[in-house]
Amino acid sequence: MLTQTTINRNSSRQPAGRTARPVAGNSVGLGSSIEMVGAPMPFSRNAEIYGENEPAEYLYKVVSGAVRTYKVLNDGRRQIGAFYLPGDIFGLEVGGEHTFSAEAVADSKVLVIKRSALVALASRDNEVARQLWTMAAAELQRAQNHIMLLIKTAQERVAGFLLEMAARNSGANEVELPMSRQDIADYLGLTIETVSRTLTLLENAGAIVVPTSRRIVLRSRGALSRLNA
Repeated sequence: MLTQTTINRNSSRQPAGRTARPVAGNSVGLGSSIEMVGAPMPFSRNAEIYGENEPAEYLYKVVSGAVRTYKVLNDGRRQIGAFYLPGDIFGLEVGGEHTFSAEAVADSKVLVIKRSALVALASRDNEVARQLWTMAAAELQRAQNHIMLLIKTAQERVAGFLLEMAARNSGANEVELPMSRQDIADYLGLTIETVSRTLTLLENAGAIVVPTSRRIVLRSRGALSRLNA
């Protein structure tokens, strides 16, 4: 689904009187002046937000739910590049096209911001320009961390992923994962069987507890950190 087409049609999901209102309570990484030029849009579970090689005309902020970016490789395998949670910004591109596709992991609300409007705002507001630079640097750091994760062992990858999710959940020891085991496997470059087996090994070692497939309790951050070192 092309986001720009949906916006241009000004469907009933986006009443015209609401498009300029900022989304309260999710200002991480975006100032209110930037949010003012955005439009909130709902996306159902697994709905496409934008596709690979489509024009990168918009920037996005997760208000609620979760988003994954991914590529489908030549052999049909899917590689997930990143997960974005409430407050996260995605869709930043160096060029004029998206290098990954983006989908909603669960029912989500996303703030959609016209790229040209944001560039125009940054050209006359140094604070907005600074925020864009900070967002670009954070995205680069996220990509670098993911590359480093992919060269580690299966246990190191899973431990690192759990620590990352806990850190993004205000450092809580109990993490509710919005993504499936298959999503995690595709993010870590592992099979779903390896992810499940590794979680069981970590649980047997006393590092975590797995009450449900989506809820993980970190019992020993030290053990996970040593694996992720």
